[in-house]
Amino acid sequence: MEDKFRGMGVAMVTPFNEDHQIDWKSLKALTEFLIANKTNYLVVQGTTGETPTLSKSEKRELLSFIQEVNQERIPVVLGMGGYDTRELENELRSWNFEGIDAILSVTPYYNKPNQKGIYHHYKKVAEASPVPIIMYNVPSRTGVNMDWKTTLKLANDFDNIIAVKEASGDMIQIMNIVQNRPENFLVISGDDAITLPILSSGGDGVISVIGNAFPEEFSDMVKHALAGNIDNARMAHYSLLQIIQAIFEEGNPAGIKEILANKNICSPYLRLPLVQVSKKLSEKLRTLMDEFSLVI
Repeated sequence: MEDKFRGMGVAMVTPFNEDHQIDWKSLKALTEFLIANKTNYLVVQGTTGETPTLSKSEKRELLSFIQEVNQERIPVVLGMGGYDTRELENELRSWNFEGIDAILSVTPYYNKPNQKGIYHHYKKVAEASPVPIIMYNVPSRTGVNMDWKTTLKLANDFDNIIAVKEASGDMIQIMNIVQNRPENFLVISGDDAITLPILSSGGDGVISVIGNAFPEEFSDMVKHALAGNIDNARMAHYSLLQIIQAIFEEGNPAGIKEILANKNICSPYLRLPLVQVSKKLSEKLRTLMDEFSLVI
């Protein structure tokens, strides 16, 4: 099971038309593009997918559509999280998990639980979920950090908690998890810019944003790093680093959608409260893409 999630997963954007309805044609094109270009698994309805702006019916329709296009060619991970543990438990017990290989579940946000609260939240998730769980630690969004000791306690206590997506940016914390984790527990980067350092420290892969637009290139970087070919991995890392930094300057997924629009994969439209990038950033991204095309 764990081998499914080594390598590069892509946190998929949700393409919208100008009227802010889901653009199914572009979603199909994006899904096919990712599968054809070395993506190891798809992550549906994560932060990059603008999930908070999707209705319950849209979420179900979106997942079913991607599964139909994918035809089980690569694994699918579904984002399922929240700050009401009881409501999440009920959702886990009622959802149809056919064709879903794992869930990505973010630490509770907004109400800022302490470490004991985080532990017991994931305990309930583990008891309710019929599929493996990838925990997601992203304190810049949730307002609270899951300490490495809490991560390790959960990893040791529940067999179906198989991984953590670490987006704390704290390399000391991440290395403590890598060093002390149980066998087969995966440490997955949640930050494209520090994926190479995490892999070099013993991490297992990434759930990527930049992979939406450059799946083959970023997947190759990950594979080189996992194989110990650090020189090749470093070259690939630095070739994309400025683009990776730029796409987050005005928020995610505004930057990556602008690049996807430049590549004619989908339009740059977002749902409020998110808005498209400024003209200045749009021009910067186009320049960086032109420079990148000269070095690959």
